[in-house]
Amino acid sequence: MIDLHTHSTASDGTDTPGQVVEAAAAAGLSVVALTDHDSAAGWDEAAEAAAGAGVALVRGAEISTISDRVSVHLLAYLHDPTHPALVAELERTRASRLTRLERMAELLGEDYPITWEDVLAQTGPDATVGRPHLADALVAAGVVGTRDEAFATMLRPGTRYYAPHLAPDTVDAVRAVRAAGGVPVFAHPGASQRGRVVPPETIEELAAAGLAGLEVDHRDHDAPTRARLRDLARALGLLVTGSSDYHGAGKPNRIGENTTDPAVLAQIEEQGELAVLRP
Repeated sequence: MIDLHTHSTASDGTDTPGQVVEAAAAAGLSVVALTDHDSAAGWDEAAEAAAGAGVALVRGAEISTISDRVSVHLLAYLHDPTHPALVAELERTRASRLTRLERMAELLGEDYPITWEDVLAQTGPDATVGRPHLADALVAAGVVGTRDEAFATMLRPGTRYYAPHLAPDTVDAVRAVRAAGGVPVFAHPGASQRGRVVPPETIEELAAAGLAGLEVDHRDHDAPTRARLRDLARALGLLVTGSSDYHGAGKPNRIGENTTDPAVLAQIEEQGELAVLRP
């Protein structure tokens, strides 16, 4: 079984990169992708763990982008993490995340016992800081019971505590991933419960720019949404992937709950700059 979307403490997961690999092995996966937000910081640890666990590793990242004011998450697989254009985009995004989270912590601190130091205490070394860490700080302070409660109330767009952050245009990000030898796949494109989603015309534009696939089988997609996205992928000649979006204890998603066909992974590897690391 193949799971192509997981997160570790290098971004907003609760497992270390090595523990993500161990969880994949325990779940019976043969292949797992580590796709931390805007970061490749966990790759080396995950690679070492994968060699010992007998699990193949797909090195990747999840890149935050914007398309017509809609948030789009782009999974990048097997890219060169040192490519200058892509590094520049990710560094700008990471810096903007920090500024945005500091502002949100400041706003929350006006009403709740939360400080920026409390947020940083929830992150690991070199982690990409995001709203989940702010949610964890709220949980630790007893303001809410869970991450999900924090996101459903005070951390969602439209509340007085929410602040946007800069992110690259999605078309530009697709091109940057391709320039870095990577394979770009649109993460959970139909997850309307997270907010607005882009129309099919935008996905068609992304396909023309080099988008390789759509993450169709995901817990945020119901059966009609999966069928619609599968039809769209077929019409545009895009790959179809499935994955868990695992965050350890940070989300209820179970590693391996949705999976990708081995033939699709073979096509991703054929297009990528890097190889899948096999034990």
